[in-house]
Amino acid sequence: MEDGAQPEPTLDNVVDQNTLKWIFVGGKGGVGKTTCSSSLAVQLAARRESVLIISTDPAHNLSDAFRQKFTKTPSLVQGFTNLYAMEVDPTPDSADLEQMEWAQDGFFQDLASSIPGIDEAMSFAEVMKQVQSMDYSTIVFDTAPTGHTLRLLNFPTLLEKGLNKLVSLKATMGGMVGQVSRMVGIPGGEELPDVLLGKVEGLLGVVRQVNAQFQDPALTTFVCVCIPEFLSLYETERLVQELARYGIDSRNIVINQVIFPEAASGSRLLEARVRMQQKYLEQFHDLYEDFHLVKLPLLEEEVRGVDALKAFGVNLLQPYTPPPLAAAGGREAELEAEVARLKARVAELEAALAAKR
Repeated sequence: MEDGAQPEPTLDNVVDQNTLKWIFVGGKGGVGKTTCSSSLAVQLAARRESVLIISTDPAHNLSDAFRQKFTKTPSLVQGFTNLYAMEVDPTPDSADLEQMEWAQDGFFQDLASSIPGIDEAMSFAEVMKQVQSMDYSTIVFDTAPTGHTLRLLNFPTLLEKGLNKLVSLKATMGGMVGQVSRMVGIPGGEELPDVLLGKVEGLLGVVRQVNAQFQDPALTTFVCVCIPEFLSLYETERLVQELARYGIDSRNIVINQVIFPEAASGSRLLEARVRMQQKYLEQFHDLYEDFHLVKLPLLEEEVRGVDALKAFGVNLLQPYTPPPLAAAGGREAELEAEVARLKARVAELEAALAAKR
């Protein structure tokens, strides 16, 4: 991009960056995150060896978007040979927690449970560990609304701090635990601190690796999705600031559900919405002049199914061009023609009735 030039209003920079491993898509609830993340995953599948899209939103919508049921294990998306999808719960229940490797040791589980939020963080770490072992080229996260997403992105840091505390306990409590174990006759009690430490350090290694990758703009980026309204603008600004604080790259904003003037077609309601949206679109351009701002139209129908996602995804890679005014007013012309036809029919019937008299 030349100096002074505006970044292109597409997500080509994301799709063309082959080094990206993690792509997060998030924003306020109800702005079209799942549609955008699914469409982006479909476009990536055309250029990557293998792509996985993961929903971390408790209200999973991936299955609805693709019209295919997904579970917490990756499933091949119908119509593709290299696109997979899965839906995971970021707040696991007790049964799921008990199945995790770290939870098999009661003492370790008690220690871990003393750290606030560690259960969700551990669950996230297990998911990341599982995903990393699958060796996908790119992983797209369809995230929960902003508050949940920020907490999820903070999990690696939270885990690292929590596990470091557990490691430090070894120095202060290790000897005492060994002595108590010998006194009560626990087999292998002297080795208990080292066993626990080994488990902690093993998980800590995964967490540190994920944390480092999340903060590397060559490997990770976050695509913000919003709509041109005040609350969404405010939430996007909060999200961008928090991402900067976490050291996570963010340079793309998708502004969804835009009503273009060509689509107003003389409707007073739509024209009023266009004026309102234009005010916030100008604010987006003022606040994020160095971001890629992608504007997507408000559609007449919801985007569901692979074909619809492919068609919608085209607008992510090339700026949307609204139809010309003549085409946009096509419906109005159709109605006028129908009225004229009905008037002619009424005239014919009146003439026939007069002839019978």
